[in-house]
Amino acid sequence: MAKTYLLTALIMSMTISGCQVIHANQGKVNTHSAVITGADAHTPEHATGLTEQKQVIASDFMVASANPLATQAGYDILKQGGSAADAMVAVQTTLSLVEPQSSGLGGGAFVLYWDNTAKTLTTFDGRETAPMRATPELFLDKDGQPLKFMEAVVGGRSVGTPAIPKLMETIHQRYGVLPWGKLFDTPIRLAKQGFEVSPRLAISVEQNQQHLARYPKTAAYFLPNGVPLQAGSLLKNLEFADSVQALAAQGAKALHTGKYAQNIVSVVQNAKDNPGQLSLQDLSDYQVVERPPVCVTYRIYEVCGMGAPSSGGIAVGQILGILNEFSPNQVGYDAEGLRLLGDASRLAFADRDVYLGDPDFVPVPIRQLISKDYLKHRSQLLEQSDKALPSVSAGDFIHEWVSSQAIELPSTSHISIVDKAGNVLSMTTSIENAFGSTLMANGYLLNNELTDFSFEPIKQGKQVANRVEPGKRPRSSMAPTIVFKAGKPYMAIGSPGGSRIIGYVAKTIVAHSDWNMDIQDAISAPNLLNRFGSYELETGTTALQWQQALNDLGYKTDVRELNSGVQAIIIEPSRLVGGADPRREGRVMGD
Repeated sequence: MAKTYLLTALIMSMTISGCQVIHANQGKVNTHSAVITGADAHTPEHATGLTEQKQVIASDFMVASANPLATQAGYDILKQGGSAADAMVAVQTTLSLVEPQSSGLGGGAFVLYWDNTAKTLTTFDGRETAPMRATPELFLDKDGQPLKFMEAVVGGRSVGTPAIPKLMETIHQRYGVLPWGKLFDTPIRLAKQGFEVSPRLAISVEQNQQHLARYPKTAAYFLPNGVPLQAGSLLKNLEFADSVQALAAQGAKALHTGKYAQNIVSVVQNAKDNPGQLSLQDLSDYQVVERPPVCVTYRIYEVCGMGAPSSGGIAVGQILGILNEFSPNQVGYDAEGLRLLGDASRLAFADRDVYLGDPDFVPVPIRQLISKDYLKHRSQLLEQSDKALPSVSAGDFIHEWVSSQAIELPSTSHISIVDKAGNVLSMTTSIENAFGSTLMANGYLLNNELTDFSFEPIKQGKQVANRVEPGKRPRSSMAPTIVFKAGKPYMAIGSPGGSRIIGYVAKTIVAHSDWNMDIQDAISAPNLLNRFGSYELETGTTALQWQQALNDLGYKTDVRELNSGVQAIIIEPSRLVGGADPRREGRVMGD
């Protein structure tokens, strides 16, 4: 087993207990003030306490996930000589059982994969799609007004076509080493024999019991006899075991066609008070899309992420590309460094909210958004004053869209894996809201990813790039990332957190590169984010020491829980170094 090295302290962090360029028009009306709308008007996934995390050292392989049982499942596969793709199947399927509030077989994901034999990096878009019967007015009421968030989420209306089974199969067919059917032994065993409910799951159930009580099957599982599941209690899921046994024996078609697919469709279309439009055709027609990665230069690194329909890789790339125009000393852990980091993020979010959507439906100017010339120009906005930018606006491109935020909440999970052959996987996976739509079929929860679309299809007489359309994939902020150094993989990283994912990933990379922190310290360091003008500071941490200085720079500040879930692996010439986020219950293992 890997040797572990205890952090000398939980460091300074824990003091408590996602076309032609015309340069940005600085005279535009500010559409990104400190007024918080959309997802930010809703309570995010709550904190569930801190866990002690230790930096993990290994020499051959490593896996990091958000739950110890899932990490163990991946470790066992790697120990048998499995590839990163093989281990991912075991980890993801286990997460569907033991961390059901965050991801699972009823959801979707984005994956970056480095093939160390071919020396190639590619990405896989396993994002859910809108049913073919969906219309742009899906989330408008009878008066043409946007629905309230939870009215849209709970039930069948919000369910997109589940993608995880086909995504896992697609990646395994390309990169798998072990037989497909052997990858599911751990989740099947845990489902049959039972597993201990983790503290995080128990707290999440308690926090969401009002919505979990709405549908009898969901209530019976998470609220037995009307009582929320308790931490440490043994939980079995025989229906899940049956579904996964079919998946192991027949492949993804088992859950995308036939009786299991019919179960999904029946649950969605017959959801009390809020039925959806998902059909058997939607399930059987679903396809994973392979897309090129999005890469930018940052210091001595090439930082590669997921392109549209995720905004994560583009926004992280923009933030780092803007900061790359400043020296590391200028981007320090001080008020000036935080000003640059915060306003670079605001500029990235301004572009994100106007231009990002499904590239198969809208022309997304990806190359222009991450071009060095454009990012250099954006960086010059930060040089014009030593105060916070009074306003920000999207850059001007040929394509005319209007800004519209979408409701995106942070119930997501991240997996980082390096196998013995040097293959690297970075995967961010989600069912969107905590417990997704709260509908269960085949023993697992179904996503509510359609609420990641903008509820309003038209604003100010212009179309919204992220509006609902049949077969379209909603915009995401998921940012699975692989960082390269001298042409070789150096880091696999990602996080849950809704639109805050972008800031969590960028902060961790900056902390490791510019603030000279090891990876565990960089993960544990206080979260400080700025998306729309207000600087968010993680409560109970030394981030609060910067509150007055940031106020003096002209920012409004918001002290709050910022519950990242970063899982990262550093790949050095002679060893692997892993870290997990103390804000969740993740684990790193390796040999």
